[in-house]
Amino acid sequence: MTERMNALASRDSLAPLMPVLYVAWADGELVVSEGERIREIADGIPTLDAADRRVLDAWLDPGSAPGPREMSRLRRCIRERVAHRQGSLADLSARLETAEGAGSGIAPAVAAYARERGISGVGVSAEIFQDAGAPVCMTFDESPTGFNPRAVQAVLEGDYAGQWADVRAVLADDVFAFAYDETGEQQRARVLGWLQHIAAHRGMALEALPESVGGRGDMAGFIHVFTALAMFDLSLVVKFGVQYGLFGGSIMFLGNETHHQRYLPDIASLDLLGGFAMTESGHGSNVQELETTATYDAEAGEFVVDTPSLSARKEWIGNAARDGHAVTVFAQLRTAGESFGVHAFVVPIRDAAGRPMPGVRIEDCGPKMGLNGVDNGRLYFDHVRIPRENLLDRYGQVAPDGTYESPIASDNKRFFVTLGTLVGGRISVASACVTAAKKALSIATRYGALRRQFGGADGGELCVLDYVTHQMRLFPKLAHTYALHFAVEDLIDRFKHRTEETAREVETLAAGLKAMASWHAIDASQQARECCGGLGFLSENQIATIRRDIDVFATFEGDNIVLLNLLAKNRLARYARGFEQNLVMTVARELARQARDQFKELNPVTGRRTDEAHLRSADFHLEVLALRAHNLLVSAARRLRKRITDGMDPYIAFTAIQDHLMAYARAEMDHHIASCFASAVASQPEGPVRDALERMRQLAVIDTLVEDGGWYLENGYFAPAKTKALRKLRIRLLGEIRPDALGYCEAFAIPEGCLSAPIAFEHYIGREPLKKDATEAAGAAGID
Repeated sequence: MTERMNALASRDSLAPLMPVLYVAWADGELVVSEGERIREIADGIPTLDAADRRVLDAWLDPGSAPGPREMSRLRRCIRERVAHRQGSLADLSARLETAEGAGSGIAPAVAAYARERGISGVGVSAEIFQDAGAPVCMTFDESPTGFNPRAVQAVLEGDYAGQWADVRAVLADDVFAFAYDETGEQQRARVLGWLQHIAAHRGMALEALPESVGGRGDMAGFIHVFTALAMFDLSLVVKFGVQYGLFGGSIMFLGNETHHQRYLPDIASLDLLGGFAMTESGHGSNVQELETTATYDAEAGEFVVDTPSLSARKEWIGNAARDGHAVTVFAQLRTAGESFGVHAFVVPIRDAAGRPMPGVRIEDCGPKMGLNGVDNGRLYFDHVRIPRENLLDRYGQVAPDGTYESPIASDNKRFFVTLGTLVGGRISVASACVTAAKKALSIATRYGALRRQFGGADGGELCVLDYVTHQMRLFPKLAHTYALHFAVEDLIDRFKHRTEETAREVETLAAGLKAMASWHAIDASQQARECCGGLGFLSENQIATIRRDIDVFATFEGDNIVLLNLLAKNRLARYARGFEQNLVMTVARELARQARDQFKELNPVTGRRTDEAHLRSADFHLEVLALRAHNLLVSAARRLRKRITDGMDPYIAFTAIQDHLMAYARAEMDHHIASCFASAVASQPEGPVRDALERMRQLAVIDTLVEDGGWYLENGYFAPAKTKALRKLRIRLLGEIRPDALGYCEAFAIPEGCLSAPIAFEHYIGREPLKKDATEAAGAAGID
């Protein structure tokens, strides 16, 4: 130890200045003015004598900087004397006073010095305790939440808590184990095993089936079962949905009682595994133009199902490549020389031994980006004959002599009514996306509360969830997840109580919410992955799997862009003009009225108000969201009408303003989602639960307003000061939500075995996933 260091260590009166001297020399330089400022602090030490001042002067000589060895020894001396307890500069000075009995009372002066120079506890920790080698903390250090998460869970699950509880109980079985190194065939076998286990619990499989075949007739309950399964694995969700929602649902909604008795019990038990063959290589979204034909042969009393071209092959059919024995085929019905549009038929594709039926060719779609536990396949039909009775004839019947009858005269209306009965699948997809977002965000939020990086005010490392940038990445996504949850619940209730008059509104909202929920789940899982760093990239931590699997949810059950186009057209037409073949012309006629509508205006005072009560008000939020949606609709109508008036083909006119239609559709859904959330919060009694939901509601809607702030500014609805105030309020809301962040995730009640991710739990380094080894679990369940 150098003479100067020895002298400093021996002068007890100078001990409180040791951390000040270390920080002052940390950059290798000391200006004269800083030395004078430290001498001023030293003047506050009553026991300081001439010998102490000579030692201090030696340390404050700008031309005599301490070397690396001397600084290292000074650092070690400080750490040892404060017993390695980290803290701010003033904290360390005070501890050294106490340790040495100096009693100088200079800590306030040291604190002032630190403030003057912007020296934080983070900086002190980085400089003095950088190589202290303390083990990384891997435990939660959270205060109790300000609300009961179980009470929020009860609000979220509502009347369907029983379905959620049933799913959690089934998923607790050891058969539901994750595996990360399986072949595609092994993944498919595992997912089938899971589905078989669920089928054994017949209550879940029977939710939606009619009471006439032993079911409960509760389609809304079925949607919640489907939704809850997304807590575990999305391949299972899709296979479950294909079997019960699409294959079973098409027979239930499009078939007659004979069909129900013949097929549904076997579908429920998995004695008949099936698929839903609608999409073709040449036509996905445009179902009305499907090429597959089903031509009635009156002499044989059979339909002949045929794939007339390569583009007519059925594509992406779940359960087709491996497990399915029958499918519902959507094809153009032809009889007696006439075509009557798209109808549904039950077509066997494999015999009892698993071999393709005569005339049926089956191909495997092959490895995919995700959902590799689902056996998607392609189907070709070469004049495959099926009995007349295999026509699902609820909306169109063919007599033995080939005569066609239907309660709906218009082919176009019949087509839309047929598809409308299947809207439950679209609602189910939207709902499952919300659960997937809940899971990904729960894992990332829990990890953020465990992972620590860099120093805090006390010198310790902060958990990353305490950084505003991290909160900004996660908390708005969490808030939008809550908002979408209540919007989907509202949609399920509308679906459950739909009438002929409200059916089109349900279909329109289903289209919009499916698009919004699937895009949100993709964004939320991607953000969650990034917030977990490299560990989020590991399959065992679940988020990477969710991110891959959820991607295609933006495509199936309707491409999102197509769905938002549908929403925009339906809103423009107000459905009031019937079901004419040319929907574009229908809308065009409505435009004459829409284009005469006036833009809504915002009270100028409202545009300038920045008081917090106003900015947090649901009335203000809904007013400005409704204004944006309305004015985008009116301006779209005017743009469209001008083009049509100028002689542009109506369809081309629509395509020319699709960007505008997309903006309107999103604005319409933003307003609808916010309205649903506001209604849900308002229905709660005063108390912690309502307050907790209200904070999330405010963050979700203010995040939307901030993101769309440019539109409000451009159109003069918000003054610049208002958009600035909204941005500041968003930051404040992050701080209000932070203490309860884990509580908001706990309210989702995702079982630990479904979260599974080691990074979501304490002492995550080296921790094994919670589920038992997948191979062991598979053996116990008899899965090969």
